[in-house]
This record gives sequence, C-alpha cells and structure tokens, in this order.
Amino acid sequence: MAEKSLLLRWEDWRPPKWGLFWSCVSVSILTMVVGFTWGGWVTGGTAKEMTQEARRNLAATFCVNRFVTDADAAAQYAKFMQISDWQRDEFIHEGGWAKMPPLDRPLAGIADLCADKLATIQMPVAKSTTGASTTDGAATTTVVQ
Repeated sequence: MAEKSLLLRWEDWRPPKWGLFWSCVSVSILTMVVGFTWGGWVTGGTAKEMTQEARRNLAATFCVNRFVTDADAAAQYAKFMQISDWQRDEFIHEGGWAKMPPLDRPLAGIADLCADKLATIQMPVAKSTTGASTTDGAATTTVVQ
C-alpha cells in the first residue's frame, strides 16, 4: 500500500485534548511575553506611576512658567542662582510659584522639581549699570531687565 501524502495525514490527524490545552496555554504565555516586552503593555501599578510622574512634570512646568513670567523674574532668578542647591526648593516654595491655583498648598515635591528645571534654563540676569546723572554728583545704580 502506498504511503499517504502529508496533506492527507494532516486532514486525518486529531489532536488529543491535552495537546490542545497545552497549545492554548503556550500561545497565551507567548502573547503575554511579547506584549509586555515589545508591545508596550504595562501593569496597573506602572500606569499609575507613569500618570503621577506626568502630573508632577506638568505642575513643575507650570511652576517654571509662573516664575519666568513674574514681574521681577530677572531679579528673582539672580537670587535663585545665588543660593545653594538644597535651599532652592524652599525659595520656590516661599515665593508661591509651586502653588497650583485651585489648591490651598503646593503639591509634594513640585518645588524641588521646579527648582531643578529652573536651574537648567537660560534666563537673562538683571544687570546693574552705573550712571552719573545726579545733581549732587553721586553715582546711581539702575536695574535693566
């Protein structure tokens, strides 16, 4: 008798129930591995952390914007750059730039993140120039912004 072709053998094959079960389990595990490594899937905890980080960055950006658009921003920035790194967040907190409008108090950690962002921006510093335009001959100092 002649041997059956591969196509006929495939049509006649009936997998056992345990084979179907383990195939489904294997495909499920493989799908999860591919999804979490290359597909961009994250767990609920990671999604919450990512959301909180995005909120902190948004609030810090708002703080930087409030600082930069303040009336005496150049003078405040000069003071800000003169204080030590570990006191800058307190300077931001006391200035009120870290407070979000609908809230009564600043969010935790926003002043520190705002200070870090402010330390990296380029902002013109107030220059002092000496003029000789007084009636008694004394020099005057004016702040140019």
